[in-house]
Parts: sequence; C-alpha cells; structure tokens
Amino acid sequence: MKAGWRAAMKAGLYGPGGFFVRADQGPGDHFRTSVHASPLFAGALLRLIDRVDAALGRPKVFDLVDVGAGRGELVATLRPLLPERVRVTAVEVASRPAGLPDGIDWRPEVPDGIVGLLIATEWLDNVPLDVVDLDDAGLLRKVLVEPSTGVESLGGLVDPADLFWLKRWWPEAGRAEIGWPRDAAWADAVGQVRRGCALAIDYGHRRDERPALGTLTGFRGGRQVAPVPDGSCDVTAHVAIDAVAGAAGAPYELVRQREALRALGVEGGRPPLDLARSDPAGYVRALAAAGAEAELIEPAGLGGHWWLLHSIGLGERGSMLS
Repeated sequence: MKAGWRAAMKAGLYGPGGFFVRADQGPGDHFRTSVHASPLFAGALLRLIDRVDAALGRPKVFDLVDVGAGRGELVATLRPLLPERVRVTAVEVASRPAGLPDGIDWRPEVPDGIVGLLIATEWLDNVPLDVVDLDDAGLLRKVLVEPSTGVESLGGLVDPADLFWLKRWWPEAGRAEIGWPRDAAWADAVGQVRRGCALAIDYGHRRDERPALGTLTGFRGGRQVAPVPDGSCDVTAHVAIDAVAGAAGAPYELVRQREALRALGVEGGRPPLDLARSDPAGYVRALAAAGAEAELIEPAGLGGHWWLLHSIGLGERGSMLS
C-alpha cells in the first residue's frame, strides 16, 4: 500500500525490522561516515570538547551527548580519553550494542538539562520527510511510494503547512524535499542544552543551491542504491542546512567540515621527505595519518559536510571553530 515518503521512511528506518533497529547489522556495514573513516575525527572532537569545557568553566559534570549514535562507535572511542566527570550519553533507537564499554548511558531520547556538548553526526539526513513534485497541470502534489518496491506516484495536493515551508526555503517549483521535520527535530534537540553547544554534522545545501531533482537516495553494502523503504537499505536525503540553522533560535556558526577540522588541527598535509630518510617507519605512519586526514577534509567528499554549531548560554564568546 502506497504512503507518503515521510511515513514510509519512518517505518523503513525505525519501525519493526527497520534499517536502524535490525540486530543483524549496523549502519557502518552499509555506509562510511567521518566517525568510521579515521580516529583523527574523534581527536578533533576532543579538541572541541575541551574548548566547550573551558568556556563553561570546567563544570563538575560535563555532558557529552551523541544523537544518532549508530552502534556507539564514536562514544566508545571518546570515553577512555575523557575525564571521569564527563557524562557520556548515546541516543539511538536500536538496542544497546553488546560489548559497549561501561560509562556510557544508552537511551532512545535526548536527555534534558544538558551542560556540555550535544553532537549529531549524520543524524538529520535520516529524519523522515515528505517529497513533493509537480503534476501535468503544474500543481504541487505529495509523492507517494510503494514501500516494497520504491515505485512512486503522485498523491494529493500539498497542504498549507508544507507550502509555507516551501515558499520560505525551497521556492523553485519542481521536485522538493520538505525539511520542516528536520527543523523541528533539531530545534527540539538544541532546546535540551541548558548551557554549552550543539553540533550537527551532515551533508546538505542552502537556499540558493537546492538541487533541482532533490537528493533522496539509498545505501546498501557500501553502494548507492535506489531508495526502497522496506528496511533493507538506508534511505536518506540531504539537509536544508540553513532552514535547520534558523529553526533552533540560538547563535550559530556554519562552516564546511574542511574548515572546521583544519581549525581543530586536522591538516591533511604530507610529512616532510626528510623524515623518510631519518625515520622510514615514522614516515610511513605519518603518511598513513596524512591520508586519513585528507579523506576527512576532501571537498568533494567528507570535507564538504556542513558543521552547524550553536552556542547556548555562553555569552559573547569568540568562535569555537577558529
């Protein structure tokens, strides 16, 4: 039975047997994020955590909250490197993975009263949304999809709430992805931070560069595939990052990952050739590290992701990403 894309994504990703709740696999089995690419990414986040911690005056308890934690890869890497006063929480709809280290709370919803840093790495792109397109008469209609096959058809006219968002954020007529559910999800997450920062890292676009045909797609086994919302593959769409930024109601910085990681010490430069003569093994290690850094800051790849960083209750402080 056909449904709108938002309902189909919700069922296919988070319903019984959904892609993100299946016990027989993890998201890392199907696609590669910055978290999976290199421990250097976690190292950069450690530097950001230290900056936020300092801005907060080194509180007795510092909260680190990872929203859309996958199988806990990021928090498992960070936990041993953080002081005991850091309270680490992973937010994920899937059950707690076996073998996750102690000292990590696992829950399905974002906790409130956060004092510290909330991180959402490639979470917003999986918040379900509806898709619209023009019919032969030039009217915008909801796109319906058959969950088992991914076959689409046009449904009813777009409702006023969706039209309101489209006129503000995606005004060009044609196929579009209605991003207000992402705006609401992010505003709610940021609203749980009492003092500190909230960081969203995701691929996305701004109002003057919306893709004409949209971005809805799927991933399975490391390959891009047709988006079929039957639980067998990831179904994702790029984030209207400027709409998300404006919805949270807090001051923010918006930069590409390439810029953010460079500000946090990830450069991607090759080691000096002199090192190859004086310390060949050290040169090989440094070359491998440089390759990992380069992947994280490659403009056409992970380096093109957006970093959206909100500051809450920190007063007039300078940039955290410079």
